[in-house]
Amino acid sequence: MNFDSVIADLDARTAEAVAFYWQTRQRQSTEQAARGNSDQGSRSAVTGGAQMDRFLEFIADYLVRVGIPRSSIHFESRLELPGFFRPTKKWDLLVVKNDQLLVALEAKSQVGSFGNNFNNRTEEAMGSALDLWTAFRERAFNPSVSPWLGYIFLLQDCDASRRAIRTDEPHFPVFPEFKNASYATRYELFCRKLVRERHYTASAFLLSDDVQGRNGRYAYPAPDLTIHNFMRSLLGHAIAHV
Repeated sequence: MNFDSVIADLDARTAEAVAFYWQTRQRQSTEQAARGNSDQGSRSAVTGGAQMDRFLEFIADYLVRVGIPRSSIHFESRLELPGFFRPTKKWDLLVVKNDQLLVALEAKSQVGSFGNNFNNRTEEAMGSALDLWTAFRERAFNPSVSPWLGYIFLLQDCDASRRAIRTDEPHFPVFPEFKNASYATRYELFCRKLVRERHYTASAFLLSDDVQGRNGRYAYPAPDLTIHNFMRSLLGHAIAHV
C-alpha cells in the first residue's frame, strides 16, 4: 500500500488540528472566566480537555482507511488499560482488535509554565511506557502481538520556550546536550530519546504559537519527529494486523 496516498491530506488535517487546539483553549478559558472560575490562570484551558481531539480524529480516520474497523478504535471512551504498577492507565487512543492491543497513543501539549511542568510531562510519559511494557511482559492484555506505542507533543512556540535555560549541577555534570538547552530543545531531545530507547515506537513533536496557531500554523523543529514519519510508522503496524 502507498502510505503517501493514504495520508495525502495530512498537512491540511494537521493544520486543522492545530487551529482547533488553540481555538478550543481560548473558548474554554473564556467560558470559565464568564462563570467566575479562572481555575488558576492558564490552567483553565488545560483542565477543560479536548484540545487535542482533532489529532485523534484524523489518526482514527487514517487507521480506518488502511482497514482497521472503526469499532476497534477508541478515543472518546473505553480508554483504560491494565497496568503493572497501578490498576489502570487511561490512554488517549487505543486500537483493540480480536482481543489484541495493537496501538496505545498519547497526545499531549504544554502552554506556559514550562519550568513547572517539564518534569511532570516527561515523568508521566516515561512512567506510562514502563507501566504498559511491564504489564505486557506479564501478559496483561496480549499473548503475542507487541503493541505500537505513540507519543505526540505540541509545545507553545514563544520566547520562554526557546530561551536558553541554565542547569544546576551541584554534584555531577549533566549530559552535554542539555547544557543551555531551551525547553523546546529539551522536549525535542525527550521525544527523540523516547523512541531511541524503545519506550515508544514513534513520536511527533510540533511547535506552534498562540496567535498564528489559530490559523493552523505550526512547525517541526526536527525532521525525524514529523507527523508524517509518525503516521507511516503507525499505519505500517496497523496494516500488518488488518
